[in-house]
Amino acid sequence: MTSTTEQFADVAATTLLRFATAGSVDDGKSTLVGRLLHDSKSVLTDQLEAVEAASLKRGQEAPDLALLTDGLRAEREQGITIDVAYRYFATPRRRFILADTPGHVQYTRNMVTGASTAELAVVLVDARNGVVEQTRRHAAVAALLRVPHVVLAVNKMDLVDYAEPVFAAIAEEFTRYASELGVPEITAIPISALAGDNVVEPSANMDWYGGPTVLEHLETVPVSHDLTACHARFPVQYVIRPQTAEHPDYRGYAGQIAAGAFRVGEQITVLPSGRTSTITAIDALGESVDIAWAPQSVTIRLADDIDISRGDLLAPAGDAPATSQDVEATVCHVADQPLTVGQRVLLKHTTRTVKAIVKEIPSRLTLDDLSQHPEPGQLVANDIGRVKVRTAEPLALDAYADSRRTGSFLLIDPADGTTLAAGMAGEAFAGAEAAAVTETTEDEGWDF
Repeated sequence: MTSTTEQFADVAATTLLRFATAGSVDDGKSTLVGRLLHDSKSVLTDQLEAVEAASLKRGQEAPDLALLTDGLRAEREQGITIDVAYRYFATPRRRFILADTPGHVQYTRNMVTGASTAELAVVLVDARNGVVEQTRRHAAVAALLRVPHVVLAVNKMDLVDYAEPVFAAIAEEFTRYASELGVPEITAIPISALAGDNVVEPSANMDWYGGPTVLEHLETVPVSHDLTACHARFPVQYVIRPQTAEHPDYRGYAGQIAAGAFRVGEQITVLPSGRTSTITAIDALGESVDIAWAPQSVTIRLADDIDISRGDLLAPAGDAPATSQDVEATVCHVADQPLTVGQRVLLKHTTRTVKAIVKEIPSRLTLDDLSQHPEPGQLVANDIGRVKVRTAEPLALDAYADSRRTGSFLLIDPADGTTLAAGMAGEAFAGAEAAAVTETTEDEGWDF
């Protein structure tokens, strides 16, 4: 008989890789993506014909492969990437979801979006310019978002005569910087996206390089989806109570499993109330199952009638996160208006949205030397900093290092719904005394 662990191993053995590209303006991100799609035979004939026609109109003899990803009119006119472009392609060895993210400093927020679900980030560097501030910014974002694999693609090697010392110096500087940030794995590859060197096919111009091409690395990099190792978390999205003659007593809690697995007969804790019960049934796709795991969408039924609503979190009784009204986290500020101390915001965590106040901004990260600028008073667009937030109701956050899904949140402007910042909770809950769940009353103001 197949064990549960072996069943999970079969499910986890996926061939899908999510990855994002990043880099400074004109480093060649879109050209690299276009070259990947073109040389891996992932471009439809009509798409290639459209690119060739657009290139001819711009006076280019060869097709501009960057146009395969720069889809907005403003992107084509300005020759830059503005929005995140998602592309789906496959090779015989693996399927890919690619997020081509902008390089301009004012679009760093888009890079945060594209890399938030990525398992690998390709950071491009122009061989003529080396590591610049935006390179450091992208490395910092990748590290903060816990992207486990980073590829340094040193592009435009054809413009530096394919010189090995140029590549080696850039690779050493970037690797040292990214390692200080805590990036666990860094792979440096010298390429020319325009000429196709080391993108899909090995380069004949760099016989001194013996590593993989970009595509070969993407196809072979290990991607871990060990579902059994995750802390099981189930944010409730909807309560199902049909109250029909056929189902008079049916009460189910629907949503998508954020992490881990749930089993019939397992004792769970409902947060933030702290009430416990036992799973009596799990319904998936109209059928009852004994076990379900992330990212399945299911309906869970419990043995006890507990007051549960949208935003509550189900977790195993022996592995439930602490709850607190005090959140300390690192945030990437993505709005045009600044985030200030004392500002009233909404905090959205999984399916739960609560009122909150920014109590303190302890520091802002200086990318040049990774130092912390203390007490900046505010964060502006593209800043990365630490914040302390007080919420009106207790939240059950994991550390982002443990779970990218249940350790992340958004800060939202309550006036117009604008996303202000993307947050990654650290281990700095306010302490044991603050972790205790307290009774909250309906507050007229926002003084909590």
